[in-house]
Amino acid sequence: MDDEERDAKGDLVADPKKFPNGMKAFADYVHGKGLKFGIYNCAGNKTCAGYPGSRGHEYQDARLYASWGVDFLKYDWCNTDSLNAREAYITMSSALKETDRPIVFSLCEWGNHKPWLWAKGVGELYRTTGDITANFDHDKHMGTWTASSVMTILDKQPAIRQYNGPNHWNDADMLEVGNGMSYAEDKAHFSMWCMLSAPLAAGNDLRNMSEQTKSILTNKEVVANRSGCFRHSRL
Repeated sequence: MDDEERDAKGDLVADPKKFPNGMKAFADYVHGKGLKFGIYNCAGNKTCAGYPGSRGHEYQDARLYASWGVDFLKYDWCNTDSLNAREAYITMSSALKETDRPIVFSLCEWGNHKPWLWAKGVGELYRTTGDITANFDHDKHMGTWTASSVMTILDKQPAIRQYNGPNHWNDADMLEVGNGMSYAEDKAHFSMWCMLSAPLAAGNDLRNMSEQTKSILTNKEVVANRSGCFRHSRL
């Protein structure tokens, strides 16, 4: 989105340099590659990167996303001040449903407000922890916050496993396969996320994917042994 906030009508504006033909054309391009088109925004006034958030524009943004052909919305939790998490996510959920376009809704408030207790029927998946990092067993300090390793996130899942199920998945964050861990660590990471029935969102660059990474992410036997089924790829 553009740094110029919104246009005179309050609509989000695409960066003309990154998306010279507009977001609808870009969505069509992604769909033409056999992929789903996901987009990101935030429940607060600003996203974590400082771009316009959806607070106060939920229904307007939902209609715009639907017109672009969006299939997936990741909805973050930065700059939310005193917002009530459940109410904020219910508002955007209602806005998406009103568009009549099937848009998968990913709640990303980092598990701070225990979404597994209330997010069923609100979104299809909800983050259970903070952000993941491409480290198998060592967290990464980012200054004001800490990114969690694969094992740190895994250790937090058993206590909430009973809340996992069709259309209300515990989201242990995206896969870091192909982002710098060893071959054995990548395989273990992918296998454990499958065992958790976690959403399988490829977090690597699909344009520059090694055959080794591809073989892990497309292992039909491992994927088939999951008790749930939710797959999404990020371009």
